[in-house]
This record gives sequence, structure tokens and C-alpha cells, in this order.
Amino acid sequence: MKIRTIYSLFLALLCVLPAKAANYVGPTDSPKRESRAVWLTTLSGLDWPKTKATDEASRRKQQQELYDILDSLKKIRINTVLLQTRVRGTVIYPSAIEPWDGSMSGTVGRDPGYDPLAFAIEACHERGMELHAWMVTMPCFKTSAAKALGSKSVLKKHPSLCKRHNDTWYLDPGMPGTADYLSSLCEEIVRNYDVDGIHFDYIRYPENARSFPDQATYRKYGKGKDKAIWRRDNITRCVEQMYRTVKTLKPWVKVSSSPIGKYRDLTRFSSYGWNAYDAVYQDAQKWMKEGIHDMLFPMMYFQGNHFYPFAADWKEDSGGKPVVPGLGIYFLSEREKNWDLEVIERELQFIRKEEIPGQAYFRAQFLLDNVKGLYDYLKTFYYPYPALTPVCNSCDSVAPSAPGNPKISMSQYHAALSWNRSYDAVNGHDVRYNVYASRTYPVDVTQARNLIRTAMRDTVFEFNPMYVGLYGYHFAVTATDRSGNESVVAAPQEILEQQERAALCPHGQVTLDEDGTTLRLPESNAEFFIIQDMQGRLIRTEPYQRQYDTDGLKKGVYQVRTLEKKGYSRTLGEFIK
Repeated sequence: MKIRTIYSLFLALLCVLPAKAANYVGPTDSPKRESRAVWLTTLSGLDWPKTKATDEASRRKQQQELYDILDSLKKIRINTVLLQTRVRGTVIYPSAIEPWDGSMSGTVGRDPGYDPLAFAIEACHERGMELHAWMVTMPCFKTSAAKALGSKSVLKKHPSLCKRHNDTWYLDPGMPGTADYLSSLCEEIVRNYDVDGIHFDYIRYPENARSFPDQATYRKYGKGKDKAIWRRDNITRCVEQMYRTVKTLKPWVKVSSSPIGKYRDLTRFSSYGWNAYDAVYQDAQKWMKEGIHDMLFPMMYFQGNHFYPFAADWKEDSGGKPVVPGLGIYFLSEREKNWDLEVIERELQFIRKEEIPGQAYFRAQFLLDNVKGLYDYLKTFYYPYPALTPVCNSCDSVAPSAPGNPKISMSQYHAALSWNRSYDAVNGHDVRYNVYASRTYPVDVTQARNLIRTAMRDTVFEFNPMYVGLYGYHFAVTATDRSGNESVVAAPQEILEQQERAALCPHGQVTLDEDGTTLRLPESNAEFFIIQDMQGRLIRTEPYQRQYDTDGLKKGVYQVRTLEKKGYSRTLGEFIK
């Protein structure tokens, strides 16, 4: 009844409002907590890497590719990366269990000369993002690839666990050893790496599951159960054992999966034969309710009646834990279904209106390529502020202590907010810090608009106030533990006061006179100089001169650069008008 009411009201809204009005989600609607996730695919280097690491130069190029991807994701305030770590019976880290995937070096089994998983974790954490190790569980590899994997492959080491279905080898969920094998991979990753989550993909039977060749397994282990029930129990047993393995090692690591986007047929809406429960024996709602999952990322790569009622169903039967719909943004591509951007906009609107705690995008390349303008839409409109990730209420519920002794220091061109470390009962000093700023005191830390930095690891927030317009602001800082619990607020008494105008040229090569109009430039052989805003947009191009009248410029922050022969340019400094 509740699902029908939610969906009917939303349909009524879409019918009454014009298209763009129906899509409207203003900046004030941006929640403070929201999972903003992206699947980063390493299979065949689809998202990363494009360069194969075969020597030092190519390794550096491969690593720079990841830096560039993460920097672009950070600009639109993505906070969670689901990195494909176990690919197809192969992995992207030095494993004692499975061989190297060929995506890193170009050759299956070949070491790329560094640890991509460790590198990616550090890079994500430096940017305030979580990294969840995405494991493709049951599918292993194509039959044509089996020989190249050699003696380290699961087929050679544990042939009894593997079944051939069509042209692919799969782990057989009904074999008791399958749960042990997958749990050993979870243990290897969680024990050796500072991951924020473990994310199971394809934790199910394959498409056309009725022809999956597990008849002998069923005869041996079925114990008279209905085969559909037995298969669901097999998947649930694997999930439970992997969950227990992870939580025994590190209780704060979030365990999630990406089930089929429709759980079951609904009263008024059919799944047309493709759902998690009946088609592939995946009882994901049970996992949430029975405490063997922390969150879900259902693959809701649909639109219209195939999306809205099923998203509402996931929320209603979530067991009080985060369910984050995965959006099929690859369908925006002309090579796929050529969806209009409005399809994704409407789904984002629904997610926010129904207070569903986030969204995930499949996959990164389509987001970074700005297909149909989605990247721009998220950056300028849908994600106006940063967001904390949802609390993992099944991990831990005790917040860390507040940061101690917060204070502001200010020099001529530099400001810093600093504090003493917090302490968490579970993780000690392994906490993250969040900085808030507001013109009013006390700072309201419940509002996303006041959140300016998240998931910091250091205890100093350094910035140039001129860049970010924080003069006259009050500050506050909180700590969050690995489960997302946030401490009480710590706030310094100082306010960041405006400095003398002459001090607002941070590099000393350009100065603004006390009249606030005359800009003075250093000696130079440059032919021209340019003035641009802090977003890099060109405002003025002028013949180079030592003195320039800025009277025609609007109030704001500007950068001055030379424009020399052959297009060479260098930064002279910034000024505030």
C-alpha cells in the first residue's frame, strides 16, 4: 500500500509540472549525508587503466590516469569509489590466492611493478573519498582464458568448485568450499588493506540459471529442499560467511552488494521475469534484515515503471539500512539506448524526494565524459555542497570524542584552522575530520551548505581566505569514526577578520593600491597580460603595462598571468577587488 501511494504521488507530480520544474531540486535540498558512489571498472581497462604498466614511465602514466579520474570525481563531490578489485578470477593486487589481472600490465599473471589497490586507497583517502573493494564473486573467466591463468587459477587449484556454464567458468554456490574460497579472498583484502568497504558483485546464479549444471551438487547437498530455496540458501550462506569474515577482522568495514535492480514482482508492477529473488536466487532484502549486510547498491538500470516502484520497494524493505540505487548512466550514450538526460534527472529527483540515502553511477567513464551533460549537471546543480557518507548503523553507534582546542591562526597570505586529535573507542585516533563555516554563530552543522571539507585526516585545515571567500566567517570542526558516527562540535571563538587590502596579493608580484583600483605588475618582457577569474574564465587581455586601472572589474577574486611568445604563460599573482 505504501509503495503504491509513494509512486502514485510522484507520477501525479510529474504529470502536473512541466518537465524542467518536475526535475527541480534546489541547493537547499542537498542533504548533509548522502552516498555519492561510482563504479570504477578495471575489466579490460574500461574505466582504468588505459595505459599498461610495463616499465617505470608507463607505471607513472597509469598512476597519473587514476589521479586525474579521482580529481575529476572530487570536483563534483563524489565521496565513494567502488573499485573493481577481483575482476574475473583475477585481482589487481599481489595475491597469494589468485593471479594478477591483465588489465594492469597487459598480461595475465604479470606484476605491474606496484600495488594498484594500495595506491588507489591512498589516492582516494587523500581526496576525502571512501574506497570499497568491488569483488566479482561467482563468475571466474571465459573458457578461452583458462589456460593463460595457469596453475594459480581457481580452476586448477579447486576444480571441484567450478562449473562451466555456456562459455564461462563459475564458482558453484552449492559447493560448501565456495564460501570458504570467497571468504579467503575477503580476508586477504581486509587484513592487508585499509579499505572502507567490501562490495560483492554477481553474488548470485548466472542468467539462464535453470540450465546451470549443478544437478550433482543438488543431489549431494540438497537434502530434499525445493531447488529454488536451496539455491537461495546457498547464496545467503556465502554472503553470511564472507560478512562474518570481514567483521571479525575489522568491524567498521562496510559490507555491501549490487543485486539485480528488481527484488521481486510487485502487486501492480511486474519484473517480466528478471528479478533478484526468482531469476538468480538472490535474497538481498533478507540479508539486510538478518544483519549480514550493511548496505545495498541495487543495479536499477531502468526508467519509468521499471524504476520508481522498485526503488520504493527497496527503501521500504531495507531493514533500516542504506539502500543506494545504481543508475545506468551508460544508457545515455548514443551507442547504448540514447536516453535523454531528463531520465536520470527525474530519477535523481525521486531519490531526493523520497529521502533515499544516495545514488551510484555505472560507470565512471560515462560520467567523466560528461555524456548528455550529466557531469556538468551534478557539479553545478545537484551536488552544490559536499556530503558525508551515511552512517553504518550496523557497524558501530558510538561517536568519537570532539576535536580539542580548535583555533584559527592568520598570517598575511595564509589562514589555518587547527585542533587536537579526537579519540574513538573502536579505532583509537583513526578518525576523519569535517570543517564547517558560517557567517552566524554558532555554526549550524546540520546544514550541508555550511560543510566545506569532509573526511580530512590531518588536524590542520590550511587555506587562502581570498580564494574561498571566508573572511568574516565562524568555523567549527567535528570528527567522524570509520562507521560515520559524528562527534559533538568543537568551535574556536575567533572569527576570520578581513585583512588590509594591500595584503591580498599572495605572491607579491602584483599589488593593489590602497585606492582599491590601481593594479601594479612587475617588470616583464611579456607582450600581454591576462586577467581571469578563479574558475579560469578569461576576463581581460591587455598589452603588458606596469600599472593598470581595474575600475571596470566587478567585485571578486582574480588571477593575473603573462601572455608571452609561442603562447607561454606564467602566473603573476592574485588580487581581490
